[in-house]
Amino acid sequence: MLLPLLLLPWAAADAEHLRLVADTWPPFTDQRLPGNGVAVELVTTALSRAGYTSEYREMPWNRAVLGLQQADFDVLVNAWFTEERTEFGHFSQPYLTNRIRLIQRKGADITFTQLSDLYPYRIAALRGYAYSRAFDHDNNLRTVDVSSFRSAAHMVQRGRVALALEDEYVARFQFSHQLKDIADQLEFLPMPLSENGLHILIRLSHGKHAEIARRFDAAIAAMRKDGSYAAIMSRHDL
Repeated sequence: MLLPLLLLPWAAADAEHLRLVADTWPPFTDQRLPGNGVAVELVTTALSRAGYTSEYREMPWNRAVLGLQQADFDVLVNAWFTEERTEFGHFSQPYLTNRIRLIQRKGADITFTQLSDLYPYRIAALRGYAYSRAFDHDNNLRTVDVSSFRSAAHMVQRGRVALALEDEYVARFQFSHQLKDIADQLEFLPMPLSENGLHILIRLSHGKHAEIARRFDAAIAAMRKDGSYAAIMSRHDL
């Protein structure tokens, strides 16, 4: 009877601990939100069900990526796929979908059906983000690097750029909170720029990167099946 009681704390102590990192990107990642944001709650829940313990830190995007490359962290929580990132990280399957939208000043009447339609316009884009392969590698696009969507939205509102880019959930969250005072002056273009899968990115230098991804993917699939995934999304009003 004593043996199982002795084994339980040993098993907990033996669980592999993962250091998670992301930038501040509400409602997905933000230490001020319940569960540190919906993406962090989904990821930490899935990793826990997969047998891992974890801790989460938040910092600017470039520092987060550099920290993963230098093995200061094990898992980047909120990564879109690019070939370049496969040089230092192993991607999970996507656990969320980001619908990337273009935002204009209300009544600007910009038409977008293909990338060439955007050539005449200055577009505020977040520094270091990978929106789509076609967009990222089109040298005819006139992009302006910004550090946050809040800055991008204000630039559109003031006429400094014609367009800004952001995930639809993020933009709507900001329009209801930090950007509430200018939200009625901005609007989405009808057609999205792209739909990007959101992945965790595990550092390649971690000896079990493929196993972590496999176990994480299985846990997310189980959460979708048993309703716990939907419950987390609902708690965050998504």
